[in-house]
Amino acid sequence: MINEEKLKEYSAELGVELDDDAAFKFSRYSDLLVEVNSYMNLTAITESDEILVKHFIDSLEVLKYVDIPLGASLIDVGTGAGFPGVPLLLARNDIKLTFLDSLKKRLGFIEGVLDVCNLKAKLVHARAEDGGRDKDLRETFDFATARAVAPLNILAEYCLPFVKVSGRFVALKGNNEETESFKGAIEKLGGELEESVSYKLPNGDKRCLVIIKKISQTPTIFPRKPKKITSAPLE
Repeated sequence: MINEEKLKEYSAELGVELDDDAAFKFSRYSDLLVEVNSYMNLTAITESDEILVKHFIDSLEVLKYVDIPLGASLIDVGTGAGFPGVPLLLARNDIKLTFLDSLKKRLGFIEGVLDVCNLKAKLVHARAEDGGRDKDLRETFDFATARAVAPLNILAEYCLPFVKVSGRFVALKGNNEETESFKGAIEKLGGELEESVSYKLPNGDKRCLVIIKKISQTPTIFPRKPKKITSAPLE
């Protein structure tokens, strides 16, 4: 069980006010994560204080740097154990959230979290490259998020196709990743590098949030097949 008071304190520092009910639901989410992780590989982070900081607060940093309007639509691409999607939804249950993942078991875990926390969201079982070509998903979201170790040009090819023109793709990255070299690739996908923000988590870990604005439709040739995306990444 996480320290709910510490969660509320850290969140308030981000400008995110959590009431007692929301903090309790974060705690239930943490408990479920540890419980299910004992038989399903969801995360290497299982200590309560680390879950609080490295998963929950890291996810909520999005709300500090990105203005998400009331009722905006957001797709969390390759959501895994639900980061940043579930924390965003717990803090802002007005967001119309879609969780996309290629592994049905992970979506089953998220479905359980949504049920326990009394949250509503859409679950999509698909690979990102297939979802990005689905007419019901392509260029229909105000925001797309992803928290992954892949280089930004690869992540953008997977995620920007989901974002409508004037929407944004928000990438949660590790320590201050170089972004300038990916400007050309982002432009080819219809995006524009809007901002790259470096910050520290409460434990001192360095993180980077990259915000890409969608300024024109993504050409229909994207996303390509995964092998092509990784073997010949856009420049």
